[in-house]
Amino acid sequence: MALVRDPGLSVVIDRVDRRKLIARADLLRAVIAFAIMLLALQEYHAGAVWLLAGLAFLLGSAEVIRDNAAQTILPSIVAPEDLEKANGQLWSTEQLTGQFIGPPLAGVLIAAGIALPFGLHAGFLVLAAGLVWLITLRPTIKVQAGFGQALLEGIAFMRSDALLLRLAIVLGIANFIATATLTVQVLFAQDVLNLSPAAYGLVLSAAAVGAISGSLLAPWLTRLFGIQLCLFLSIAGWGVGYATIGLTSQGIVMGCALYGVMAAAMLWNVITVSWRQRRIPSELLGRVNSIYRFFGWGSMPLGALAGGLLVAVLEDDIGREMAIRAPFLLAGLCCAALLVYAIFKLRLD
Repeated sequence: MALVRDPGLSVVIDRVDRRKLIARADLLRAVIAFAIMLLALQEYHAGAVWLLAGLAFLLGSAEVIRDNAAQTILPSIVAPEDLEKANGQLWSTEQLTGQFIGPPLAGVLIAAGIALPFGLHAGFLVLAAGLVWLITLRPTIKVQAGFGQALLEGIAFMRSDALLLRLAIVLGIANFIATATLTVQVLFAQDVLNLSPAAYGLVLSAAAVGAISGSLLAPWLTRLFGIQLCLFLSIAGWGVGYATIGLTSQGIVMGCALYGVMAAAMLWNVITVSWRQRRIPSELLGRVNSIYRFFGWGSMPLGALAGGLLVAVLEDDIGREMAIRAPFLLAGLCCAALLVYAIFKLRLD
């Protein structure tokens, strides 16, 4: 569930015990999931839609806090030199469970009972909260300033670190591009490639495998080539992948291209998240990390809108097929420009 990250929430993460915050957020999510399960057992009525929307909003808000706190707490658990390995394992586990285990399991559970997936979700969240509660951490510095001052401190650090700010802007542009192409991806598969639902499912599976591969290989690649070259390779991977999709007429080529795009995306994530965790002081990490993620997530709704509008505007002039290809081709060109910018402005080593 993707929500725009609120930088104001980050102050809370730097004020409290992050371990307890994660556990409590998971317990809150468990309660909400249980409430959704009870709602699923009721007969449909008009108010249920609004109630479900409210519960989904609360669930997403708790997830925002939990995810940011989890990314912030990692440097307190592993040594700085092991951050790439730890982040790679976390990303790969998330992709494996979210893309391969979760969807088919949900199908089986829904077939057994519509409320069953939500009950199981609640149970696993309680288990996760218990496991997080058992983690032992060394004491960390808590924020003592008022809420407004603490938030301004995070913003000031972000503005003062030019390289960090550039990375955030590049991430925002990259996510804008990714969402613009994702918006028309199913149309491309259906109208341009004439793929069946089963074939498109295989294409999406190739993308998920790419994400897992990129996460697992990222620590090894960074040790072999260094984080700087790997950063350039990740951006280049996006550009080549998008351009390939825009030019191809074969489903297998699209699958291979998405494999490369997702592998490159995970390589970028492991590199930049680990770099931020080392660079930002622990007492500021929650605030600065949240502001950084706000850049990345805030551009995604705009990208989705831009992708759809681009196809709608171009369709009458250049035809439907070329209009659907256009977001991928433009994405490739934009990534080429990002790569040139990164070579001159993003020096992490």
